Amino acid sequence: MKNDEDKQAPEDQLETLTISPLNVTLKRLSHLSDYLPNLPTFTNPLQTNAFYHPSCKDGFYISHSDVILRQIVFDFSGNFPSSSPHLAYHRAGPRKDIFFDPKQVRAAIVTCGGLCPGLNTVIRELVVGLWELYGVHEIFGIKAGYRGFYSYDTVRLDPKLVHNWHKRGGTALASSRGGFDLDKIVNAIENSRFNQVYVIGGDGTLRGAVKIFNEIHRRKLKVAIAGIPKTVDNDVGIIDRSFGFQTAVEMAQQAISAAHVEAESAPNGIGLVKLMGRHTGHITLDATLSSCDVDCCLIPENTFYLEGKGGLFEFLSLRLKENGHAVIVVAEGAGQDIIPRTDAQKQDTDESGNPVFLDVGAWLNSELKRWWERDHKGELFTVKYIDPTYMIRAVTANATDNLYCTLLAHSAIHGIMAGYTGFVSGPINGNYAYIPMEEVAHAKSPVGTKDHKWAWIRSVTAQPDFQRP
Repeated sequence: MKNDEDKQAPEDQLETLTISPLNVTLKRLSHLSDYLPNLPTFTNPLQTNAFYHPSCKDGFYISHSDVILRQIVFDFSGNFPSSSPHLAYHRAGPRKDIFFDPKQVRAAIVTCGGLCPGLNTVIRELVVGLWELYGVHEIFGIKAGYRGFYSYDTVRLDPKLVHNWHKRGGTALASSRGGFDLDKIVNAIENSRFNQVYVIGGDGTLRGAVKIFNEIHRRKLKVAIAGIPKTVDNDVGIIDRSFGFQTAVEMAQQAISAAHVEAESAPNGIGLVKLMGRHTGHITLDATLSSCDVDCCLIPENTFYLEGKGGLFEFLSLRLKENGHAVIVVAEGAGQDIIPRTDAQKQDTDESGNPVFLDVGAWLNSELKRWWERDHKGELFTVKYIDPTYMIRAVTANATDNLYCTLLAHSAIHGIMAGYTGFVSGPINGNYAYIPMEEVAHAKSPVGTKDHKWAWIRSVTAQPDFQRP
């Protein structure tokens, strides 16, 4: 343990920085010392770790003044926006001083929501990182999401148990939606003497984690909580991308390739692929660009219509005359505004309170057949509909995502050990940062339909913009 005089200056002294010609606002992180003054600090065990120790005195540990800018592209030719503040975040990584005695740490890991490639890798790397880097040997898995805190026995985790988990899809801890009961969860954390909680989940899960953080703060518990954003759709804002996304795009390409083969092997053949993406079309967009076999890309951010001039049916008629086949890729959240709903369907929500989406793939499949039978009766026509949703989200992560999951997990560990709480770890402009959890929980990352990437989609597919005349 270190003496009080060895402690570093508090970070709130660095909330506003001026880096000429920029005016930078540093996003402040919550710290246990905000509400628990005079906490003892300890020397980071990495200092004496035989396999992971500083090779030089300077540059190994991250300092409080080491930040990452959110905006890195500027136009110096015109009026440079020096007066408006630009956001910066604390850089992730090991700190020289830590606020937990590793021998006293009891860590809990929970996965919530749907499956995503890389979930087991994150769990594995949290366990291995805590155990091997910091010497934490009290690590517990919470089963079946948030309800597992108060409804199920915990699973004791160690490196031997999780050794091969990164080779498995899904989550070995099981996951679920709903089950969020704030008092029961925080009571369970307190009664189980957990002082570190790692929450892996999407925006709904992170909003729940913010409530847990606030309640822990209110009770003045020495419990640090960190979030690791999980969404295969890549719809979490601020960070560069979410884990599992690149694996999902890779698997989506296989489905598109199969649809293309089916379509070109039949007269007037259409291959229809539905991909994940409730609110954003990132998987659909990237899979379209990387496959080069797609004729039409439909995403939630860009409305479309079927009938009339400039509609989908007119476009497909032309494409079938030109090529004899076509491939359509649609995100699950696309077209929800034009699919007929019953009154009961309008009120449907899932266990997390999200509106239930109707199956745009099945609906579009039926509409395509109805259109052809009406306007091209007697001519051969085939639609092959492929829905690889559960296959994509259940596979193991590829090499790129596995590496990414490792860095996310280790970043979260370093942050919690340094006493930070209520934060999310993630890459910003290629560098790993700590971001206030509440900010990430409410940030979105829609596809920009007015940027160069969407223009590239239009140029590759030659599809209409679906703006009614």
